[in-house]
Amino acid sequence: MAIANRRVLTTGHFKEMPTIICLCGSTRFYKEFQKANYRETMAGRIVLSVGFYPHAQDEVHGEQYGVTPEQKVALDELHKRKIDLADEVLVLNVGGYIGESTRSEIEYANKMGKPVRYLERRP
Repeated sequence: MAIANRRVLTTGHFKEMPTIICLCGSTRFYKEFQKANYRETMAGRIVLSVGFYPHAQDEVHGEQYGVTPEQKVALDELHKRKIDLADEVLVLNVGGYIGESTRSEIEYANKMGKPVRYLERRP
């Protein structure tokens, strides 16, 4: 779903809307998500990211926060809606790793015609 009007009115004149980036990758790479969010934000882009890191619970949410299989499916679908909103996808393929959910998101982004770039060069 493309956003038809990419211009916004700011302080009396039109200015281009910033590019919207959706970060994708394994939630075990919490620190890399934070670094990418910072870099993309400082480059003037709007960043959409994950809001729950089930593979980084010790680091972020604590052990008391788990995820059921049904919640995992719902979170994967929610992330695809973020891809719908994005202009571009940035895959955080740390060490070349791309898991099943991330692979599904890449396939979805490709199907939707979204440009996909990678943190690390692919072999």
